[in-house]
Amino acid sequence: MRFLRRSLVGLFLLSLTVGFLALAGSMVYGSLQDRWAKESRDRPARERVFSVNVLTLEPVSLTPVLTSFGEVASRRTLDLRAPVGGTIVELADGFEEGGAVEEGQFLARIDPADAQTSVDVARTDLEEAKADLREAERALVLARDEVLAAQDQADLRQKALERQRDLKTRGVGTEAAVETAELAASSARQAVLSRRQAVQQAEAKIDQVSALIARRNIALVDAERLLSDTQIFAEFSGRLADVSVTAGGLVANNERLAQLIDPSALEVSFRVSTAQYARLLDDAGALIEAPVKVTLDILGTDLSLEGQITRESAAVSQGATGRRLFAAITSPRGLRPGDFVTVEINEPELERVVKVPATALSPDEKVLMLVGEDRLEEAEVELLRRQGDDVIIRARGLAGREIITERSPLLGAGIKVKPLRGGAQGVPDAPEMVTLDEDRRAKIIAFVEANGRIPKDVKTRMLTQLAEPQVPAQMVARIESRMGS
Repeated sequence: MRFLRRSLVGLFLLSLTVGFLALAGSMVYGSLQDRWAKESRDRPARERVFSVNVLTLEPVSLTPVLTSFGEVASRRTLDLRAPVGGTIVELADGFEEGGAVEEGQFLARIDPADAQTSVDVARTDLEEAKADLREAERALVLARDEVLAAQDQADLRQKALERQRDLKTRGVGTEAAVETAELAASSARQAVLSRRQAVQQAEAKIDQVSALIARRNIALVDAERLLSDTQIFAEFSGRLADVSVTAGGLVANNERLAQLIDPSALEVSFRVSTAQYARLLDDAGALIEAPVKVTLDILGTDLSLEGQITRESAAVSQGATGRRLFAAITSPRGLRPGDFVTVEINEPELERVVKVPATALSPDEKVLMLVGEDRLEEAEVELLRRQGDDVIIRARGLAGREIITERSPLLGAGIKVKPLRGGAQGVPDAPEMVTLDEDRRAKIIAFVEANGRIPKDVKTRMLTQLAEPQVPAQMVARIESRMGS
């Protein structure tokens, strides 16, 4: 009985399995018949069309701008040094780091006691020498009078000798009297010679004393110069830097006390490559006085000033390349020596050139030009300058033609495109603006007002912008980066 029951259950399960398999096969077969019954629909292949921005080539005259980086330096700097050693007994009120001074202003005084003593001694020695000169002049007058007196006595002795000779001739005088007269006349002449020698000695004494006076005058002038050197004055108007002395300090001879810098006579030194330098030469090979624009970045606000190239370095420094140029800044408002600035130099103007985005040019200096049926074709151009994200090219024979502004690996000659024309090309994007809450605005304004390195005019412009409802995002980001936020 158990065997029969098990056999019937197995038969039932087998029948159920076969039924499911048959149902599955029927469904698969029906699906295949439906697919085979459908008509095949072949889709025709369509050409892919890319949307591209195009730009019309319109040759114009452009002035290329060469960009470099340089450092501001002063064209008029003076080292204030101690001409004599000693103790600093007095300093001017403005003798401090960054202090402003005027031309001829008193700055410092070194203890003048020793120098004053030297002047007094030199002046006393000079007076003594002048007294010796007066004495020598009086001695010369007396010596000349003695010569005249001796000459008169010699003349009398000569007359006496002639009288004795006359008496002897007439037989009245004696030989002894004549000899006595001759001896007296000879002694008188010898006295005249002695007096003349005394005159010469007096004259030599005057010459010696005159030379001594000249030396004493020189010593007095030198002592007075040393005395005047104890006081230091400003040779021109400017500001003090590197101040290294205080009142009461001891300084050595020729020790530097500070530097005097003229903030109105600044220049910027920058370096350009040899190829860039060659473009700044005229037909005679001389450096042109090209105008430059000097830009200093101050917390997101650019301080721009004008200048002009003045000269170039005489030699290339060891280990350096290119050329070092110098440009005088016309009105150096807000700049200080040592500032790192951006320098933009205006090169000579280029005729019949086009400025296009750098993405429009291939590495082999070719552009994709739009031809009939909106298809592309490659054309060769001449690359003249690179200007940031743009390039200046010369496209001969392509005036008025349209080129794509952005190349990609999907674009090439013969590709059909959909040109997008509009006024967006070359239009600068408006700066991004942000709205500040009152707390954030107050913190930024307080930081700008407390910053003493920002020039007054730049600070005023920044505070004006911060007072507006919307503020440039770039300026806010740079200020907050320096605030540490």
